[in-house]
Amino acid sequence: MDSGLYIAASGMLSEMVRQEQISNQLANVNTPGFKSEGNVQEGFGELLLQNTATGAQVGSLSLGAQISETPLDLTPNPLHDTGEPLDFGIEGEGFFGVNTAQGTRYTRNGQFTANAEGVLTDAQGNQVLGANGQSVRLQADGTVNASQLGVFNVTGVKQAGENLYMGNAAGAGSGRVRGGFLEESGVNAARMMTQMISSFRSLEADQKSIQTIDETLSESAGSVGSIS
Repeated sequence: MDSGLYIAASGMLSEMVRQEQISNQLANVNTPGFKSEGNVQEGFGELLLQNTATGAQVGSLSLGAQISETPLDLTPNPLHDTGEPLDFGIEGEGFFGVNTAQGTRYTRNGQFTANAEGVLTDAQGNQVLGANGQSVRLQADGTVNASQLGVFNVTGVKQAGENLYMGNAAGAGSGRVRGGFLEESGVNAARMMTQMISSFRSLEADQKSIQTIDETLSESAGSVGSIS
């Protein structure tokens, strides 16, 4: 089997993963506190090519591509005023903490609500943690003082789905909570659309490469079969 088929196929798989990633980011362009995710592609390795008759080195051939890393851009984004009493934004570094069935998770999305018991929760119903690690209760007037919410410094941040992150708590974060504000999404729609177009072109080039190799192999097989 021609090695070019495998190389082109690995490129297609990488671009498909990249397109799924870009689509997810475009879907969250208006999600408060959402963090943009990049990707780093690298080669599997290289195959050393040698002359079969003399053994002399001819050169090297890449074995394909793969996505090796998907770094998160955790840069704080601007806050915008919503005027909603249960909206909160972190100005600076740090994360809100929420108590989930899988343990403590972290988020920059401060678009909170309250459950029937008057406890502050996120959109999934997870209880928001205060500075002392306990749940936060609404005051008699249905509001929450911004100082009640915990801001946590988190290291080794990884995505956990639903705009939540997991990592290692490392004390209090340096950011300040502001009530009635939400952090904007970190997704740049124009940049993502440009990357999507670039990804589609790369995918198309890989498809054409596979088609060309397939046609060449078919012609070669036909020529061999016609030799008397």
